Amino acid sequence: MSATQIMQAALVHFAKDGYEGASLKSIADDCGIKKPSIYAHFASKEDLFMQVLKAVFQKQEDKIQQYFKDHASLPLEELLKGLLIRKLRDYHEDQEAKFFLRMSFFPPNSLYDEVMGMVYPFLDNQEENVATLLAAGCPVNGKIIQNPRQAALAFITLMDGIDVETLYGGEERSARRLEQAWPVYWLGVTKVIGHQE
Repeated sequence: MSATQIMQAALVHFAKDGYEGASLKSIADDCGIKKPSIYAHFASKEDLFMQVLKAVFQKQEDKIQQYFKDHASLPLEELLKGLLIRKLRDYHEDQEAKFFLRMSFFPPNSLYDEVMGMVYPFLDNQEENVATLLAAGCPVNGKIIQNPRQAALAFITLMDGIDVETLYGGEERSARRLEQAWPVYWLGVTKVIGHQE
């Protein structure tokens, strides 16, 4: 049994039961091994959790980068809203996305600093990526972005709000929030070219 296979089994348990609720025995049972065999690859449950978390954070980062690359030809508004829609879908269809979101908002108390030490750089990087996109403007329909840095921070804030609704309210409520909030966000960060303030 490889470390990768153990991590994959652990991901399912951590996503479903959280750090505290997941047991090494259940993870080992799913792998068809005895619990002590896990220690051949990981020093502790904490070590296993952090290794899984680091791998998932990297994969989520890669997925977002790939999304922007694959959809670079889309109008900016469609590109950004599409990312939020994709995150909603992924949460309900993908164990890694579910684990990532839950741990970002509900890190284990005993590992809070370590987890948030990954969450904040991740969010800062996303803000930087979005700010870069927004700084390029939005010439479609004669609009430009008023303040790219501020608009990027507002986007991350909107994303956080949708994520919270996803965790607490479910798919239907979070989708409704997104549909209602998006036009307000987009109107607030764009202006018609030539418009005098």
